[in-house]
Amino acid sequence: MANDHSIPSPEPEWARIVNLLGAAEFHWHFEQGLKSLDSEYYIPGVLSLLAGIEASIRFTLYKLNAEAFPFEGDLGPVLSNTLLRKAGDAGLPVGLLAFPSEPNFLKELGANKPGVRLVRVRNDLAHGNIQSYVNRELGDDNAFFTPECLRPLAHDLQVIAVRWAQGLAKFRKSVK
Repeated sequence: MANDHSIPSPEPEWARIVNLLGAAEFHWHFEQGLKSLDSEYYIPGVLSLLAGIEASIRFTLYKLNAEAFPFEGDLGPVLSNTLLRKAGDAGLPVGLLAFPSEPNFLKELGANKPGVRLVRVRNDLAHGNIQSYVNRELGDDNAFFTPECLRPLAHDLQVIAVRWAQGLAKFRKSVK
C-alpha cells in the first residue's frame, strides 16, 4: 500500500462562509455568488453576492427586533444608505462594505443621495443598467458590454462579501 503524503486541499471559500454564517436564510446567496465567480459567471455572481449582503442585513435587523422567523411578510427596507445607517446604529459592521475607492464611506453614508457605491451598484445591476460597465476603449461607436466587463467589480465585491460575512458572523454570535 502506497503512502499518501498529499496535503488535502483547503476548504473552498464558499464553504467557509456558509459554515461561518450558518444562516440558511441568506448564506446560499454567498455560496452561489462565490461559486459563480469561481466559474467566471460574473453577472449571476455579482448579483448573488449583492443579494446576499442585502438579505443578510435585512434578516439580521429583523431578527434583532423579533422573536419569530419571518415566514411571511416584509423584511423591511431594501438596500439603501438609510438601511445601512440603521444597520450601523444596531451595531452591524457596515464599514466593511466600503469599496477600496471609498475612503469616506461612513461620511458618504450620512447622505441619502447619491448612495454609497454598494447601493449604486446594487440598484444599477439589479435593474439591468450596465452603462457604467460598458467598454468604450475603442470609442463610443465601438462600445460593447460582455460579462467580463464586470470582472474588476466582481473581484472587489468578492473581497467585500467575504469580509462582510466574517464580520457579520462575529456580530451575530455576539448578540445571541
